Amino acid sequence: MTNHKLLVVATSNPGKLKEMQAYLQDLGWELQLKPEELEIEETGETFIANACLKASEIAKATGEWSIADDSGLMVDALDGQPGIYSARYGSSDADRISRLLRELGNEQNRQAQFVCAIAIARPDGTIALQVEGICRGEILQSPRGTGGFGYDPIFYIPAQQQTFAEMTPDTKRLYSHRGQAFQSLIPQIKTLVK
Repeated sequence: MTNHKLLVVATSNPGKLKEMQAYLQDLGWELQLKPEELEIEETGETFIANACLKASEIAKATGEWSIADDSGLMVDALDGQPGIYSARYGSSDADRISRLLRELGNEQNRQAQFVCAIAIARPDGTIALQVEGICRGEILQSPRGTGGFGYDPIFYIPAQQQTFAEMTPDTKRLYSHRGQAFQSLIPQIKTLVK
């Protein structure tokens, strides 16, 4: 067995690749971005369906093991919106945040959760593993903090008394939906390639 196993990440976002690499660095997997020209349409109805779809398509196209995640914010008072459409909720992070705050308005119930689904596909496109991580929190009235991306500045974790955007990367890794998903993924990923 070679020491390095290749895992193609179903994203063109180097930030996401870096974040995944941080979780998997001790496991001997080498991560690389998917080829730019491979665009997978996310037609699934759920986060896990989209993650499986992306992992499977990229694996088949590259002939390598592939990992994909799909994540988003579900706001209780908005019936789980923006959900799987979190990234398409506006044209920029600021845009998405202001739309969400506008739609919530003076709603008292600010409860929300970040969900992250991760799937790993074998080179033939079959799904080897799938996990989901959830982080509960609440939506602030206005953004706080400068770190992170997406909805991080308005997603507040009461236990930490901080938004994701105020946390250090290590703290965010501990609490975040992606962190939760990777915590359940890591013991299983070790059994994949002997």
